[in-house]
Amino acid sequence: MPSGEYDPETVESKWQDRWVDEDTYAYRGESVDPDTAFSIDSPPPTVSGSLHWGHVYGFTLQDFVARFERMRGRDVFFPFGYDDNGIASERLAEDELDVRHQDYERREFQRMCREVCEEYESEFTEKMQNLGISIDWDETYQTISPEVQRISQLSFIDLYERGREYRQRAPAIWCPECETAISQVETEDDEQDSHFHDIEFDVVGEDESFVIATTRPELLPACVAVFVHPDDDENQYLVGETAEIPLFGQEVPVIADERVDMETGSGVVMCCTFGDQTDIEWYQAHDLDLRIAIDESGTLTDVAGEYEGLSSEEAREAIVEDLDEEGSLLDRRAITHTVNVHERCGTSVEFLVKDQWYIELLDKTDEYLEAGRQMDWYPEKMFTRYKNWIEGLQWDWSISRQRSSGIPFPVWYCDDCEHVVVAEREDLPVDPLSDDPPVASCPECGHDELVPEDDVFDTWATSSLTPLVNAGWDWNGETGEMEIARPNLYPFDVRPQGHDIISFWLFHTVVKCYEHTGEVPFDSVMINGMVLDENREKMSKSKGNIVAPDEVVSKYPVDAARYWAAGSAVGDDLPYSEKGLRAGEKLLRKLWNASKLVESLTEDAPEEFDHDDLRQIDRWLLTSLDREIEFVTEKFENREFSKARDRVRSFFWHTFCDDYLEIAKQRVRDGDDPSAAYTLQTAHRRFVKLFAPVLAHATEELWHDMYDDESSVHRASWPEPLGLDADVAAGETAMDVVGALRKYKSDNQLSMNADLDTVEVYGNVAGFEDDISRVMHVESLDAFDEDPDVESVVTGVDLDYSLVGPEFGSRVSDIESAIAQDDYEVVDGELHAAGVELHAEMFEINEERRYTGDGEMVEAGETAIVVRN
Repeated sequence: MPSGEYDPETVESKWQDRWVDEDTYAYRGESVDPDTAFSIDSPPPTVSGSLHWGHVYGFTLQDFVARFERMRGRDVFFPFGYDDNGIASERLAEDELDVRHQDYERREFQRMCREVCEEYESEFTEKMQNLGISIDWDETYQTISPEVQRISQLSFIDLYERGREYRQRAPAIWCPECETAISQVETEDDEQDSHFHDIEFDVVGEDESFVIATTRPELLPACVAVFVHPDDDENQYLVGETAEIPLFGQEVPVIADERVDMETGSGVVMCCTFGDQTDIEWYQAHDLDLRIAIDESGTLTDVAGEYEGLSSEEAREAIVEDLDEEGSLLDRRAITHTVNVHERCGTSVEFLVKDQWYIELLDKTDEYLEAGRQMDWYPEKMFTRYKNWIEGLQWDWSISRQRSSGIPFPVWYCDDCEHVVVAEREDLPVDPLSDDPPVASCPECGHDELVPEDDVFDTWATSSLTPLVNAGWDWNGETGEMEIARPNLYPFDVRPQGHDIISFWLFHTVVKCYEHTGEVPFDSVMINGMVLDENREKMSKSKGNIVAPDEVVSKYPVDAARYWAAGSAVGDDLPYSEKGLRAGEKLLRKLWNASKLVESLTEDAPEEFDHDDLRQIDRWLLTSLDREIEFVTEKFENREFSKARDRVRSFFWHTFCDDYLEIAKQRVRDGDDPSAAYTLQTAHRRFVKLFAPVLAHATEELWHDMYDDESSVHRASWPEPLGLDADVAAGETAMDVVGALRKYKSDNQLSMNADLDTVEVYGNVAGFEDDISRVMHVESLDAFDEDPDVESVVTGVDLDYSLVGPEFGSRVSDIESAIAQDDYEVVDGELHAAGVELHAEMFEINEERRYTGDGEMVEAGETAIVVRN
């Protein structure tokens, strides 16, 4: 039995330990009906540091789904992954150990990475358990583990053999800071201060010149052409001429092309290999020369002559200074423009020609869009982000990365003919830098030297396989087929994730899984928003507004944090709110204290009771609760957690505790009343279940104390409506009457136990008269269908001064004076006062109902109550 004050620290830690020790949330798999499986493709957080409040928020929403579905009889598969391969983990290890990955053999550096990541992963596990997230800890994985490496390499081989991957020496998006190729999805736009430079170019062999405006004069040594729009009449004379590049002297053709933006600068643009996407398109379309002026680290190459070895920024300033000195710099003006940067480090990207592996995307965008339409989206509006991303794709997916912490490509190349040699499936996982190729010589030309591929996969090329990893997708050597070991999990029922990685994780997962299986990988997608600070700004380390989970749960119960997390519509950003946490704390105290009272009142409550024998108010309470259960169930099904939370809280706090419990308490204490005791216990048991997905710890404690010491409330069945029928409207009116009489007593400084001689209720409370009288100590209560003796009394007139002022000017004060003295009348909807007429839109008459009979009238909504004492 609950005793004393609620002690969340003791209760929560106790249940967190027991849930893990007793495998409360274990996926039972083949031991139960496989048709009951409910699978969650939970996001593996990147191991790049400590868990932050955004992780907590996202996983808490997933936990609401998991707990709700378990209580509905589903065998929930809720795994946890650690995304510990790729740039983020590599940079973490480099920072922690003060090393550079380039200084170590790959397997040695990966070992160092693993040791660093293991410490953080242990912390991840502890924190998630301390937050009561109902993960099955027997179902964990690491994206760098041998098992996942094998699946990633199988994915590569499968797509390669089916012609969906290719290797090509082509321009790639490159991060000079991370010194690796990145995909389009890893870039973002950033507004930066810059300068437009007006630079004069000479026309070779002519006494002519023209001006080009550019933000990147350091690309002049890479200039290979000049372009003019074919509709640009003013500059059309330049087409077919040859231009000389200032400072560097190379001569380049002037070409007409429709991709020129005539509205920017002078309308004449230079093409450099490469400054942006348009440069790449021109390079390919016009078979231009290749001049690489910037290398992998963002440093100028020998093509830049005397500027070789300078960083891009240093070269820019030096070149601008020299252009000015020779007279070619005509103007330099400050601007703000959008720059494409690497989302991970904020460095402006470059475009370099590299040998890269790609997955084809652009030929199947319609299919990927249709795959998205086949999934249910919560909220539906988030599909638009997925759609916009696909429609804006310009590149195939570059999956090569020039890093050490990652999964190697299972590939070698013939040193002579460059034929691709792929590892055997049975040998996976392999690392070509350490392992021998599957053949001794090239199958194509017989050359006996094979060169290992030293690139690794893009992190998302592995993370995109999480449904297949968890479903046991693997190669069956006997059948020669890729097979899924746990088909009852796939497709997954729900993919939960943040809206910021729709283009990263969601889209790439759809691509990979659709290509491998021909199926859409999820039945539904649940998109959560971001956690903001209390000023509604995005939390970030640089702003110093990060809130750590440890900081929150050291001040508030975990269940209060869970209550706060349920406070936003799914998909919307949610500000961190101490007020919301305190509201959760108050609800926990209310639930605990009400439960103690119910326990004391229901020690002798019958476990079964003939519903035909229920008192009217008991039948009403359980019927009303049935309606709440239907509403809350629907909202959980639609992932509308805030509506479910608020509805349960409101009905429990106000209808059950404030109204019904006060009535039932008195009935039980006055004598043997099995109907009230049964109803109290039945309703309370159902409230504990309804609160369980959100208030996970407190409800578990109450369940064990009051109802079932053997099993968890989170394995109990979700409440179903009892199917009772009652006059709900009459019951609600009765509760309104009780509330109004409480207020009457309070306003008149009467105790709640004070007797009231006579009460008349002008509304339908049939069947509830005795309960109202008993709880409010009414000697005589009568109910009437007709209205009481009331009259409408004018209490004032409000003028709309925005209309009255301009119309009547100096007469306004006379009008006000007449109204104050009641010297006015309303005729045919017009107000006559001070000799003028005001139209209906210029004023509003304020009225109130006044009782003209004996006693005092109070109102409860639309119901009037007369009290005579």
